[in-house]
Amino acid sequence: MNAVRSSSLARATPPAIQTAPDALHLQDVKRSFIAASGNVVQALSGVTVSVRQGEVLAFIGPSGCGKSSILRILAGLDEHYDGRVDWHSGGRDAGQTRLLSATVFQADSTLPWMTIENNIRLGLSGLKIDRSTADERVRRYLTLVGLSEFRTAYPHELSGGMRQRVAIARALAAEPLLLLMDEPLSALDAQTRIVMQQELLRIWDETRSTVVYVTHDIGEAITLADRIAVLHARPGRIKEIKPVPFPRERDVLDIRRTGAFGEMEADLWQMVAEEVGQKL
Repeated sequence: MNAVRSSSLARATPPAIQTAPDALHLQDVKRSFIAASGNVVQALSGVTVSVRQGEVLAFIGPSGCGKSSILRILAGLDEHYDGRVDWHSGGRDAGQTRLLSATVFQADSTLPWMTIENNIRLGLSGLKIDRSTADERVRRYLTLVGLSEFRTAYPHELSGGMRQRVAIARALAAEPLLLLMDEPLSALDAQTRIVMQQELLRIWDETRSTVVYVTHDIGEAITLADRIAVLHARPGRIKEIKPVPFPRERDVLDIRRTGAFGEMEADLWQMVAEEVGQKL
C-alpha cells in the first residue's frame, strides 16, 4: 500500500480539531464483492483513517474508488468487510437516545404524505426517548434549519433546498455520533448549492457535528471540510489527507476569491486526475 503523504498545511487545521479525540477509527478496512459477471471486485483495500470529534472529513476520488462503500459501512448497511471500525462515544449512550450514525442522501428523501414536522419526527423512530423529549428535538431542529413556520406544510410545498433542509434536520434530530452526507447538494441548482453550503457551515458550527462528507465536487469539499481524504482508484485506499487552510468560521464566497482556494483546488484536481490516467 502506498504511504499516506503528510501535508505542510497541517498547521491550518483548527487547533480544536487537531487536539480533539477520535469519534471513530477505521483500521485496514477491506471490502470485496461479486459482480454480476461472477468476477470478484475489490472495492476497498486497507483503508485506515480516523475521524475526530467535531470534525468535517470529506472523501473525494475518481468514480468507483469506494467512497460509497465507506459510507455504507459507517451507516451499518454493510457488515461484510474485513478490518475494524472502532467507535468512541465518549461515554454517551449511543443506541438508546441517539444513533451511531444518520445519513443525508443525494436524492430527495422526504415522505410526501407526511408534514415537515412528522418527516423530522420519523428520524426519532426506534430511539428510547419520551414524547416531550421528541417534541423538543423536533422544535429545536426545525428552528435550526429555519423551517419553523413550515412545520405543518407538506414537501411538495417546499423548494428543493428546503426539502434538503428537512432531511438534514431529520438526521440531526437523532443526534448521531456521526452525520454521513452522500452528495447531499448535488441535485440542487448552483445558486441554491452556495446558499446551502453556507447553511451547512452554520448548522455544523451550532451542533458541533462530526461529519463524513462524500462528494465529487472538489470545490465543495474545500468549502465545507476541515480535512479532505483523497482516495486512490479502485481498490480504494487513502492516497493523501489534506487539511483545509481556512478557519472554521468562513464565508463560502470570500474563500473562493483567495489564492489558497485556487491552489488547493488545482492540487486536488491533479491528484484525482492522476488516478484516472490523465494530466491537467
